[in-house]
Amino acid sequence: MNDIPTALRNLARQEQFLEVVDRDEATARFQRHLKMRPLGAETVPLAQALGRVLARAVIADVDVPGFDRASVDGFAVRADDIAGASERQPKRLALNAEILTPGTVPRVALRPGTATLIATGGMVPRGADAVVMVEHTETQDDGSATFIDVRRAAASGQFIAFAGSDLARGETVLRANQVLTSREIGMLAAVGTAAVEVWWQPRVAIISTGDEIVAPGKPIRPGAVYDSNAAIIAAAVEEAGGIPKPLGIGPDDEIVLSRLVGEGLACADMVIMSGGTSKGAGDLCYRAVAPFNDPGIVVHGVALKPGKPICLAVTGGKPIVILPGFPTSAIFTFHEFVAPVIRAFAGRPADRAERLPAVLPLRVASERGRTEYLLVSLVRGADNASLAAYPAGKGSGAVTAFSQADGFIAIGPHVEGVAAGTPVEVQLIGDGHLADLVVIGSHCVGLDVLIGRLQADGISVKALNVGSTGGLAAAKRGECDIAPIHLLDPESGEYNRPFLTPELELVPGYRRLQGIVFRKGDPRFEGCSLEEAIATALATPDCLMVNRNAGSGTRILTDRLLNGARPPGYWSQPKSHNAVAVAVAQNRADWGIAIESVARQYDLGFIPAQDEHYDFVVPKTRWDSPPVERFRAALANASIREALAALGFRF
Repeated sequence: MNDIPTALRNLARQEQFLEVVDRDEATARFQRHLKMRPLGAETVPLAQALGRVLARAVIADVDVPGFDRASVDGFAVRADDIAGASERQPKRLALNAEILTPGTVPRVALRPGTATLIATGGMVPRGADAVVMVEHTETQDDGSATFIDVRRAAASGQFIAFAGSDLARGETVLRANQVLTSREIGMLAAVGTAAVEVWWQPRVAIISTGDEIVAPGKPIRPGAVYDSNAAIIAAAVEEAGGIPKPLGIGPDDEIVLSRLVGEGLACADMVIMSGGTSKGAGDLCYRAVAPFNDPGIVVHGVALKPGKPICLAVTGGKPIVILPGFPTSAIFTFHEFVAPVIRAFAGRPADRAERLPAVLPLRVASERGRTEYLLVSLVRGADNASLAAYPAGKGSGAVTAFSQADGFIAIGPHVEGVAAGTPVEVQLIGDGHLADLVVIGSHCVGLDVLIGRLQADGISVKALNVGSTGGLAAAKRGECDIAPIHLLDPESGEYNRPFLTPELELVPGYRRLQGIVFRKGDPRFEGCSLEEAIATALATPDCLMVNRNAGSGTRILTDRLLNGARPPGYWSQPKSHNAVAVAVAQNRADWGIAIESVARQYDLGFIPAQDEHYDFVVPKTRWDSPPVERFRAALANASIREALAALGFRF
């Protein structure tokens, strides 16, 4: 042990967490040291007020409209003069020699038996108490004067917008704390407001941390990841009413991180860091915050999943938040702990999240001791009224999980698992819009082509990649419109059709060539037949395979080819062809089964095994629905088939 550096031993102890508390206690501790109210007000021009929050009520000092005005094109009249007018007995009125267009001030008062031509928005002349539409009149001319015959009576006040009928002088136009949308901007302009007092937008400094982080647009290196957190956090700050101030990427260097925190406190009202708050080696962000003691760190570890390693601190009344590095954990904890503070600082109301009842179609495992947030996608059930909540299942490190989910459910800290069929309450993320077409099953880049065409035609599509077996089960339950599958029946050797039930229809899709992928030049596989390659792999102890997940069509084919053998790497089970190809390309495995188009994509060697049938299962109850009909039409479209053929698929 003497040769192990002291720093390494300290990190290995993993003693960074001060105390793990529950969510409510963490919120209370954090907000206890903050002033949860607007930071101040400023006056901005109306042209810059969109999305801002009013600091003071706006009182009208003019009437809107400021005069009685016509709301149609026609004639200003006295209602008494045309009482009883009809098609058979029109009332004749002499036409005054004046045209009242918008902006024209009337010069001629309306006398009994007369009318004045008036346009929409024109000022109603003295003496008039109604406007008749031009369609209900007929002009007459006897050579010396012009008259109109009115063929319909009018009630007093007809088609007149009276002064102050929209907004009256002294009336409240907008109240304080109103978020200004285009509608409110129009109201302010209507009462002549050129500038408006709004709450200050909190400035939020954003620091990404970690030696492995690379800014988007720069070359990626092995072991590195692009900085997605800074972008998503900045956008979330704006959504909550703040102004993001990105300070770049800080390396795993305590001195540099401390300097960046200082810069953030100097230029912003809040500092957000992501990464470096967990218990692993290299997590140094908490050390950059630890010196503050007014009160400094108030929470370091919350009983949440995802998001346990969050660190909450306050100094000089300014919040410092260290979010977990994994994207889903970061955005979850941001919305849980940070967004409410930004909204309060910006004068915005608390976010009112909509909730919907649903049923969990699959069993979900959970662990005791912390509240778990589970991202889900919503689809309609077989009755087209209830909702099924499909777990996203991508983990806290997934960049796409949060953006592709419709909402999440909370699993309590004393629950070990939630059974399939359990009613749940889903807290929505975003607008909660349900897609026109739901596709659940096996993923394929060819499917992406089809979905892209449908979306270009205005059809919204939700695609959940759960594998062939999962898609087939969803189709049987009536929870999807389309289930892409490529299931091989081991007994008959036939794809897909043996798995149908009387309630399901099969739409023939296309063929994908599956085979062994390997690094080009590997003598164990280069130039070999399929049988030779498998025999060599099974006979070579250090030849590592990468498998596919149970339930996938590729896994069924793999097991058939292995004939009961379990070579090294068999239990490595990623869920996509791309994951298999990446493992081989990066030398983390030596071979696996994937489709030919993916082998090309990663410049890998390929040994053909067999054509698989990638088809589409449709519940009979959905067969005639317009989105499914459009899908079938797209699949038969000549240009789409050409695009699929270019990717290496066959019909």
